[in-house]
Amino acid sequence: MTGPLVPANSMVPYAYNVYEPVQPHWFYCKQVESKMVWLPFSVLDSIRLEETFNSENVIVCTDGGRYDVQLYDRARTAVYWEEEPTEVRRCTWFYKGDADSRFIPYSEDFSEKLEAEYKKAVTTNQWHRRLEFPSGETIVMHNPKVIVQFQPSAMPDEWGTTQDGQTRPRVVKRGVDDDQDEVPDGEMPQVDHLVFMVHGIGPVCDLRFRSMVECVDDFRSVSLKLLQSHFKKARDDHLISRVEFLPVHWHTALHGDATGVDRRIKKITLPSTGRLRHFTNETLLDVLFYNSPTYCQTIMDTVAFEINRLHALFMQRNPDFKGRVSVAGHSLGSLILFDLLSNQKTGSPSSGPATNGNAPPNVKQIGNLSSVLEMLGLSEYLSTFETEKIDVESLLMCTIDDLKEMAIPLGPRKKLANFAARKAVKEKTTEPTPHPAVSKLPVGRTMSSIHVDYNYFEIGTGQVSVVYHALVFEPVNFFALGSPIGMFLTVRGVEKIEESYQLPTCKGFFNIYHPLDPVAYRLEPMILPDIELEPVLIPHHKGRKRLHLELKESLSRMGSDLKHGFMSSLKSAWQTLNEFAPQSKSESHCLFAEENKMVESPEPQKEEETQIKVGMLNGGNRVDYVLQEKPIESFNEYLFALQSHLCYWESEDTALLLLKEIYKTMNIHPDHSVH
Repeated sequence: MTGPLVPANSMVPYAYNVYEPVQPHWFYCKQVESKMVWLPFSVLDSIRLEETFNSENVIVCTDGGRYDVQLYDRARTAVYWEEEPTEVRRCTWFYKGDADSRFIPYSEDFSEKLEAEYKKAVTTNQWHRRLEFPSGETIVMHNPKVIVQFQPSAMPDEWGTTQDGQTRPRVVKRGVDDDQDEVPDGEMPQVDHLVFMVHGIGPVCDLRFRSMVECVDDFRSVSLKLLQSHFKKARDDHLISRVEFLPVHWHTALHGDATGVDRRIKKITLPSTGRLRHFTNETLLDVLFYNSPTYCQTIMDTVAFEINRLHALFMQRNPDFKGRVSVAGHSLGSLILFDLLSNQKTGSPSSGPATNGNAPPNVKQIGNLSSVLEMLGLSEYLSTFETEKIDVESLLMCTIDDLKEMAIPLGPRKKLANFAARKAVKEKTTEPTPHPAVSKLPVGRTMSSIHVDYNYFEIGTGQVSVVYHALVFEPVNFFALGSPIGMFLTVRGVEKIEESYQLPTCKGFFNIYHPLDPVAYRLEPMILPDIELEPVLIPHHKGRKRLHLELKESLSRMGSDLKHGFMSSLKSAWQTLNEFAPQSKSESHCLFAEENKMVESPEPQKEEETQIKVGMLNGGNRVDYVLQEKPIESFNEYLFALQSHLCYWESEDTALLLLKEIYKTMNIHPDHSVH
């Protein structure tokens, strides 16, 4: 395997004759923006993997429990969402890739061979070793710090010199430097609070076309950094650990095989401007679907079932979790959550008609699983369902993807989906009389279709009339990010949200938006329509207002001061004239009155504004919270409008507000030095 050994130059001795084994670090392969890259596990995860890697059939939880690593198969799989398994490696040797500056790990077998040759070179103090491998690569070890790899197209001589001089050698590195290689410390297993995040329209969540999982990963990473910087004392005192954020998907349920809507939409889509029409079908149509009772029911079922499924799975994997739960929604996702939370029953979640995963109220009236399958002519699949321990209640909760995983063919899947849909409709038509606060649209209002049914709430929360399933927990807070709730309520005919209105099971509500977000709308003017109230300005995470905003305010105050000084000088001049012209007294009084109107109307203080009680939607506290725009964004509002709607996932200010409100319920506050 090796080439000729060349003794080291006696004039340049190396003091590296003491061999120390390399410290392995575990990596996983992941697709990032259409490229496959190797990323390091955190220090904590790598230590756990290293401690158990010799064991067979061992599964190790990593990434805060969101992924499992099958050590024997060297595979990393997602726990809470669908994701292709990715390769895992125990890494010791790396080379720098051609396309970027990232170091890429060699295979475990190749690394073992390199380590063995490195050990020989160290113990014998013989360097300038040329190692030729059957695959064509040539590694030259000049000294412990200078090791390079040559590609087959540029074979070096015994001194490592390439003959054609065209191909640059690759840099080879041994081991991992935790600081230089940006290896994260890792997440503690204890979770203080759980937040479910529901996405908006479309299958992607930002301008880089990333998935909801990736965007929530970013938000979680930002929150972890803020906990270290802003809640350091509480962390050092072991009072807090971390907040877990989990994504909730619903887009695939609407656009997959379950509805067939994509196939039908494609047939009627015009062939021109294909990319634009595809974008429209993937994104903007979601808004129209949500206003259709048929597809709104699909969306609402998916969101409620998925949240309850994730909650049950999280509790199963974290049996010692004693914290509370919040929900957050972006764009249309916030409207979905608002409608869902508006229709929750008060009291214990387990006391409602849809308990343990939201089974319909009269599941017992359906019969057992055997009779249901016999009725549908699907008795041959009874053993399949029994193997998965599925009864009638859990059958009605199964999604199309669940049935696919159990290898149920398309025809039976359609029958089961139709059966579940008919049951939902039956429950809807036989449900008890609605709450007195709910009534049909007032006389004089017309509906666009005889099939479209809307409820109109006198307290001001009208929405499409569908079945709303109970959540198995009562959320502490609801965070709406870039939310169109205000616009949708207004279009539905809601003129005012009564000050007494509060979400039945959720006491906290925060409407968070960027000032340039074209999709976001305020809610406080619907609660207090007669009061002009500025939204609460979210503090910068570094503890002050952005400089350009302070400058803008300073210029505004300067203008106000100049105006005040000018009017004072004018008033003094009129008083002087008045001494010589008594007859002008009445005219001067008129001018003084007008001047007083201008100078005696100072803007209310921000501290006073934040203390104003704005109904009970957020427990008497403020509802609208606005982010501070960046300096570059203030130059062109239209240019940054779309970006502003997608900025929340990487916004430190947004994440810090969520952390403050979450930990406030635990009587824990940020450090004063960075507050």
